[in-house]
Amino acid sequence: MTEFKPLVFSGVQPTGNLHLGNYLGAIRKFVALQANNDCIYCVVDMHALTAQLVHDDMPGQTRSITAAFLAAGIDPEKHIVFNQSAVPQHAELAWIFNCVARIGWMNRMTQFKDKAGKDREQASLGLYAYPSLMAADILLYRATHVPVGDDQKQHLELTRDIAMKFNLDYMEHIRRTGYGIDITVGDEPVHAYFPMVEPLIDGPAPRVMSLRDGTKKMSKSDASDLSRINLLDDEENISKKIRKAKTDPDGLPSEADGLAGRPEADNLVGIYAALADKSKAEVLSEFGGQQFSVFKPALVDLAVQVLSPITNEMRRLMADPGHIDAVLRDGSARARARADVTMKQVRDIVGFIY
Repeated sequence: MTEFKPLVFSGVQPTGNLHLGNYLGAIRKFVALQANNDCIYCVVDMHALTAQLVHDDMPGQTRSITAAFLAAGIDPEKHIVFNQSAVPQHAELAWIFNCVARIGWMNRMTQFKDKAGKDREQASLGLYAYPSLMAADILLYRATHVPVGDDQKQHLELTRDIAMKFNLDYMEHIRRTGYGIDITVGDEPVHAYFPMVEPLIDGPAPRVMSLRDGTKKMSKSDASDLSRINLLDDEENISKKIRKAKTDPDGLPSEADGLAGRPEADNLVGIYAALADKSKAEVLSEFGGQQFSVFKPALVDLAVQVLSPITNEMRRLMADPGHIDAVLRDGSARARARADVTMKQVRDIVGFIY
């Protein structure tokens, strides 16, 4: 190769029910990206252990994420859909990257600080090393692009740091084995094995917040189910949650600037805009001056219109777990074939006998 082949990689953890924020912020983008890219989409079940060690139904959660991928429109035949633990090379490369990454780099990861909380001494080593496994997930396939949200940008930068250090430390080995590609990073020429992966940011990402508190992200872990619209919610639940969504007493402004300092209003307008593929300004040109008693029913109708086909297809797919497992087995076999090539070459570069 004279250049890295473009490849998109991303993954979703099988922890909790997928919700509207996951769909608008990630899965809908995955579907759009497959039109013009080679894509690998992963259910990152190994990462799920960092959030909670013992899961009541990991297989069910994994199948649910897979069903959401398929129901939203991801094509598992043209692209690859698989679960991370079925490809052991993820863990093998992660160990090498644990040795490449520096403690100082890991200490700067703000997501670890947020998730570990005050009692970091009780946090798992897996949570601390999470970004190293994420780097392995991406670079195992020598992916060139990753769709990311704000909370993962720092981890992607770490992935680039790990790739760069590996490339520099092993440059002569890479050159000797003949597996490298000449690239330029900044002004520095590098004979690289791993690419400098780039973030894929297609326009402003919809930041979907809690329906109960517009200052917090919509979350699978929120104690209140009223805080989120789950992808498996029926029409009645969607309607109830939007009708009960927190608002303020004022009507909707005519311009987007009028949403400043009104997080709940801004969130509901943002959700409508994302579902309708419109800007907030376009939404407010239609609903400006109206009360939430008018806007919320319109949002219910739109949410049901967009989400019901996905919900119905997810339910149909989940009623046939054998089909979902077959999709994962096929995707895992194809992923392993790619991963095996990478790991054989990495072992040659590092100097392992196998």
